[in-house]
Amino acid sequence: MKSQPEFKLQKSICHYLDIQYPKTLYLSDTIASVKLTIPQQVRNKSIQKAGFKCPDLLILEPRKGYAGLLIELKTKSPYKKNGELLKNDHVEQQAKTLKELEVKGYKTCFCWSFEMTKKVIDLYLV
Repeated sequence: MKSQPEFKLQKSICHYLDIQYPKTLYLSDTIASVKLTIPQQVRNKSIQKAGFKCPDLLILEPRKGYAGLLIELKTKSPYKKNGELLKNDHVEQQAKTLKELEVKGYKTCFCWSFEMTKKVIDLYLV
């Protein structure tokens, strides 16, 4: 079985939310880590917004003027040392989606470690 470090990070963050913020409503998108058959892929695609890259973690709690906190999890930074986004179609589409969601009133970000994600969540929810 293939190692899935992003899923492990996602699972750890969800476990943290369950313990630290048990009343917080959240949704963790797992479709990227699931191997779907061709018919399942077709079915799933038919109910998704075309071009929309759903963030990995949606914390459905309004705070600090935001409608919710939406986090795209990575296992390493999606940015170059100079702060520019890496040239990668998938990451660029995710960044575009995060910007669109920010305009709609959500706090959004990329996070690439447990400690970083925990800090973002704590600053948002407390």
